[in-house]
Amino acid sequence: MPGRNNGRGRHSQHEPDDPARDLGPPADAEAVARTILLDKLTGRARSRHELAEALAAKDVPADVAVSVLDRFEQVGLIDDGAFAEAWIEFQQHTRGLARRALSQELRRKGIDDELVRESVDRIDPDVERATARGLVDRKLRSTRALDRDRRFRRLTSMLARKGYPAGLAIAVVRAAMVADERACGHSEANDLDDVVMEDFG
Repeated sequence: MPGRNNGRGRHSQHEPDDPARDLGPPADAEAVARTILLDKLTGRARSRHELAEALAAKDVPADVAVSVLDRFEQVGLIDDGAFAEAWIEFQQHTRGLARRALSQELRRKGIDDELVRESVDRIDPDVERATARGLVDRKLRSTRALDRDRRFRRLTSMLARKGYPAGLAIAVVRAAMVADERACGHSEANDLDDVVMEDFG
């Protein structure tokens, strides 16, 4: 009808069909990257490689990712050396991992080979041996029903999976089994020279 406006003209002029019109300005890539990194670093340290993967997963441009990662490294929020040392201490305490296993896992986290070597070289051999003995002691009771040969193999294989070298694993298991057998009153307890272990990784 003349003189009547249903508002369609005005509506079409002031509200263009742009689906992004209410989304505000585009997000700043560097701000997004910083937020992602701070979120990932909350609670525990992470390696630079892990953080770079997190940025890539969120489609942060590579040049922006490198720039922000470099900045975090400069201010000490990313430190692969400190990360490796803290991670080794935690994994030794919670999982009883030895040098070989620790080295493999650090490399999977993107830690540089030289830094891995430096970090594992700081491990006290006495602490590593005591950790191995603790792992064996916790398993002794559950293996008492096995014959000596199978018991020996099971315990040494467990240490091998944790990354302990064969010589250390054999020595620790022999000592633990002798002590356990004597504590149980087994008169035949000896140094287990009669127990032969097959090769294990």
